[in-house]
Amino acid sequence: MIEFQGVYKTYQTGSHALEDVNLHIDDGEFAFIVGASGAGKSTFLKLIMREETPTAGEVIVNNYRLSRLKRNQVPYFRRTMGIVFQDFRLINTMTVFENVAFSMRVIGKKKKEIDRTVKHVLRVLDLHEKANRYPLELSGGEQQRVGLARALVNKPALIIADEPTGNVDPQMSHDIVEMLTQINEKGTTVLMVTHEHELVHQFDHRVITLEKGHIVSDTGAPMRPATVSLGSLAAEAGGDTL
Repeated sequence: MIEFQGVYKTYQTGSHALEDVNLHIDDGEFAFIVGASGAGKSTFLKLIMREETPTAGEVIVNNYRLSRLKRNQVPYFRRTMGIVFQDFRLINTMTVFENVAFSMRVIGKKKKEIDRTVKHVLRVLDLHEKANRYPLELSGGEQQRVGLARALVNKPALIIADEPTGNVDPQMSHDIVEMLTQINEKGTTVLMVTHEHELVHQFDHRVITLEKGHIVSDTGAPMRPATVSLGSLAAEAGGDTL
């Protein structure tokens, strides 16, 4: 669940990035966040990820009231979400398997669990045959799927996709949103920031439009019922739950 309650964000330069933003996104929803450059999309995401704090108002994400989070609690909060970046942010000296496994190693998961879970996630995303390849040996679409696998591997309640289709062709853009949709249908909340209005129109998801720091439109599409956990996605692929 994501909730903004009367949120303002003003930077030290005097720039008003967000003004009186009120928003509620339920668990299990898929929402696109759209808007021109400078509309406030980046600040919106930074507040959700607790990279920034609001000047006024309250942000609640996955039952965490972010204004009350202590610094040492932030890493634990961030484990409840997976993030997919436009520029992939893969480690070029690591294989596909190692890139995905890294997300589990840094939080202290055991090797046996890492091996089992990473193999299942790669199979779900049709990357199992690329497990020993390095990022620079992959296409842009494949690299983006590795980024998605890395975001999924710790079974987050929320996936944040920040312009995930910005570096791939139109067909792969559609395929990436289709994959995110399938993940959403298993119960994971998905928030995707994009400037590709044509792509947004191809999918029947909620669309929230930001303009000059204000929400100027919100289609408020009905959410899908979240009846199955993300783990079922791997189970359907013939493996253990994630």
